[in-house]
Amino acid sequence: MAEITKDTRIGEALCINPNIAPVLMSIGMHCLGCPASQGETIAEAAMVHGVDIDELMEQIAKAEPADL
Repeated sequence: MAEITKDTRIGEALCINPNIAPVLMSIGMHCLGCPASQGETIAEAAMVHGVDIDELMEQIAKAEPADL
């Protein structure tokens, strides 16, 4: 399975683990399907939403991987 990093684009990260959607929504990313959010990196999303990237990455890492 691919690893999700700060530089992973939101769309790709959701493909890797769809279970991170609630984590992203909790920081205010309520439009995960929007073209802009799909091309944005996790680091860019954190910056736009005023979230500490390291804390966000910890939350993402804790999200249960999807059973694919």
